[in-house]
Amino acid sequence: MDDGTGQRQERLRFTVLGPVRAWRGETQLAMGSPQQRALLAALLLRGGHTATASELVDALWGDEPPHAALAALRTYASRFRKALGPDANTLVSESGGYAIRSMDSGPLDLDHDHAEQYAAEAEKARTAGDLSRARELLDRALDLWDGEPLAGLPGPYAETQRTRLNEWRLSLMETLLELDLELGSHAEAVSELTALTAAHPLRERLRELLMLALYRSGRQAEALAVYTDTRKLLDDELGVAPRASLSELQQRILRADIDLDAPPVTCDGRDATGRIVVRPQQLPATVADFTGRAAFVAELGDQLATAEGSVMAVSALTGIGGVGKTTLAVHVAHAAREHFPDGQLYVDLQGAGHTPSEPEAVLGAFLRSLGTPDSAIPDGLAERSALYRSTLAGRRVLALLDNARDAAQVRPLLPGTEGCAALVTSRARMIDLAGAHLIDLDVMSPEEALALFTRIVGEERVTSERQAAMAVVGACGFLPLAIRIAASRLAARRTWTVSTLARKLADERRRLDELRAGDLAVTATFELGYGQLEPPQARAFRLLGLADGPDISLAAAAALLDMDVEDAEELVESLVDASLLESAAPGRYRFHDLVRLYARACAERDELPPSERTAALSRLLDFYLATAAEMYALERPGDRLVDHMESPHHPGLSFTDRAMALSWLFGEAGCILACAQQSRDPGSLRRAVDLLLLTRDLAESGADALQYEQVNNSLLEVAREGKDQHAEARIHTALTNVHTLAGRLDEADEHAKAAMLLGLAAEDPFASSYAPNDRGIIASIQQRYDDAEAYLTQALTVFREDRNKQSEASALCNLSRVHLNTGRLDSAIRLAGEGIAIYRQLGATRRLANGMYALGLAYARANRLADATQQLTEALAIFQDSRQRFWAGMTHFRLAEICLADHRPADAATSADQALTALRGVSGDWWRANVLTLLGRALNEVGHSGRAQACWQDALAIYTRLESPELSTVQDLLRLANVA
Repeated sequence: MDDGTGQRQERLRFTVLGPVRAWRGETQLAMGSPQQRALLAALLLRGGHTATASELVDALWGDEPPHAALAALRTYASRFRKALGPDANTLVSESGGYAIRSMDSGPLDLDHDHAEQYAAEAEKARTAGDLSRARELLDRALDLWDGEPLAGLPGPYAETQRTRLNEWRLSLMETLLELDLELGSHAEAVSELTALTAAHPLRERLRELLMLALYRSGRQAEALAVYTDTRKLLDDELGVAPRASLSELQQRILRADIDLDAPPVTCDGRDATGRIVVRPQQLPATVADFTGRAAFVAELGDQLATAEGSVMAVSALTGIGGVGKTTLAVHVAHAAREHFPDGQLYVDLQGAGHTPSEPEAVLGAFLRSLGTPDSAIPDGLAERSALYRSTLAGRRVLALLDNARDAAQVRPLLPGTEGCAALVTSRARMIDLAGAHLIDLDVMSPEEALALFTRIVGEERVTSERQAAMAVVGACGFLPLAIRIAASRLAARRTWTVSTLARKLADERRRLDELRAGDLAVTATFELGYGQLEPPQARAFRLLGLADGPDISLAAAAALLDMDVEDAEELVESLVDASLLESAAPGRYRFHDLVRLYARACAERDELPPSERTAALSRLLDFYLATAAEMYALERPGDRLVDHMESPHHPGLSFTDRAMALSWLFGEAGCILACAQQSRDPGSLRRAVDLLLLTRDLAESGADALQYEQVNNSLLEVAREGKDQHAEARIHTALTNVHTLAGRLDEADEHAKAAMLLGLAAEDPFASSYAPNDRGIIASIQQRYDDAEAYLTQALTVFREDRNKQSEASALCNLSRVHLNTGRLDSAIRLAGEGIAIYRQLGATRRLANGMYALGLAYARANRLADATQQLTEALAIFQDSRQRFWAGMTHFRLAEICLADHRPADAATSADQALTALRGVSGDWWRANVLTLLGRALNEVGHSGRAQACWQDALAIYTRLESPELSTVQDLLRLANVA
């Protein structure tokens, strides 16, 4: 290099594989204190990339930097430049940090970089079969070490790098000794291995090589003694057994396995016939933070181990992009290397891209890697495949065929001979790959996902914000690629907390944009799969992603896509085969959360007009509405709701019986409610509200009650904003039912009042007729019997005018309860009987149970306990068959009352316990307190006074909070028990 004066200036060189030094020619430069040289090391080992000031402070001082850390950095930089003299510009200041770069734009002269280059060239030479050249290059790499790397340097960065460099050196030495054994220099290797195992006693690979070297040197007993010593040492120090490969080597030595004999290879890597013997080692590096997947690792490991038998083992891993197929396959392949001593082949088949690798070209590369000269490689796929199989005959080689497009691409690349194995990864399920062991790789479990996140971010940061960390991995959909990207972003930003990242990922609109780090992006991996779809598949992918439900049935998908079921099934199954859609169960499909977000982004990006998106969701709403109407008509024959709602424009499903209809309702609950929640535009709102009314039985199904209430409240806001009185009145009707079931009677009455007023204003016969019936029920429960009778009489008149026979029967049964509670037993029994007669006439089996319930209560008050028990028992069977948990629980409660009145307190306690179980999660505290009061009375009568008092205390707490009139009853019971 010219220094500007015409004089040749000697080039700078640096060393880190020992003391950190700088040289100009043969002159060593004074690089200052250990702290200053620690900064130099941190810059040298970054490959010319800039290190920010905060990163350098962390590198030198860790979590406890001095107050003047930044000033110290600037001082060290100034001293560097002074020490470098004419090469001062090698130290570059930019972006608030520093970097070290060569002044002539070439690479730095750094011993670490030279060692890396030698190691890489050695690997290539070994793969090409030039073992002697590989050994020579490794020797050169190891010669660059000059004692302890980064010797004497303080700081966490230096300590971490020192550990890494020592491990790297030991790994290179292991590879060098492996080459010695492959070249037949086993006797020479013994002394080196003996010294290394003494220095690193717990490193099992070194002991494995020592055993093999001793055995090949004719020292079998000593080889076995090494195993015995190893087993004892591991047990004493760690309490573990030797790894499987070490134990297997011992067994092979014991039986004098011929395959352990030294290969007949000359020093130039050729066998007796002059052919180059190549043992390719092409596997990519496994990731250091590999986490979880224990079951899959064991399953694949077992499959690969069978390759030592009489057949060629093939395993095919399938899953969506980013699920970790390659990472798992590489990890398993490395663990299985001992089973494939003749080498491991690897190829990325580019199957997810636009130009997948041609099998013919891959075979050419494989044959060259196995030592076949170019002149001997034939043209044509069939000829190359045949030569490939012949070359592998008698050898044990593993082929990792990564990222395959389909089975056709893979078949010519399978070794085909016993002792060999193939491990395939693909987004397409290889169902047509004969004899393959198929594994569908799903996302990580929450525990595995959190463990991976923690390993990358650091336990200290995660432990203090575990809930936020779970939110992050949940937002990532437990997808390994997404977790790795999110964790890497956080690890690189010391000022962020885990909560900061969680908040960023909480926004679904920006989540995919946030999941990007360097050249890694979740969107990019999804793009590869989407780019391969045919236009009809791509359209289906985009439209299906619009639906909000947890999954979607085939029939609903067909409606959304506006296709018949057979054609829709072919399309969605093709998306399953492409790993863009999951088959949740036969006839049901779901998206991974991030794939759904990507599908929606595609719908907006790829010229799908808003009108088409709206039409698709409208068809889906119509499908659920039409099907719910069919179900409702079967459940409530004679009810006029279906006649008072907007007819859907698209058909739904038909049912042959009630059981089938109910199974559909509860099986589709999540999808129905998600569709209603999503249908917020003016053109869909009223249909969404009608869908909620048709499916109001979900309000009492424990698992769906809360979501049902939330969706109604959400649509109520939309209706109010849009001033849609018709929709608002009907939502109030639905919410009246919700609050009544929950025992929130004041709120229920407010909604019923609003439904009545808005229904009349909107001239809606449904809301204006149902509201007085609901207000009558509420007033009856609140013991406002005059109001109740007035409301129910009004409802009865309106229902008869509307020819709503089912609701007429309901009003009669509700009126029966009012007469019962005002002492008119005969009319109470008559009214309930009239309601039952209408139900029987309509064939309303399920509603008949409500009539029987009312008649049972009337019989019980008239002291006709046997008749009451019969009515309530029959009603209970219907409620249970119809999955009406609330009414089943209330019927158990009424049966408990009868048992107590019949002086059977033990039976009463049993029925009350059953009532509590049925009502758990589907009713409010008031109902529960009623049951607890009764249960306490029953328990007290059978002598369990302690449990009885506990029940009354719980009931007392509830009644006190609710300011319920029943409070005095419980207080009286407690006084009788002398505990008040």
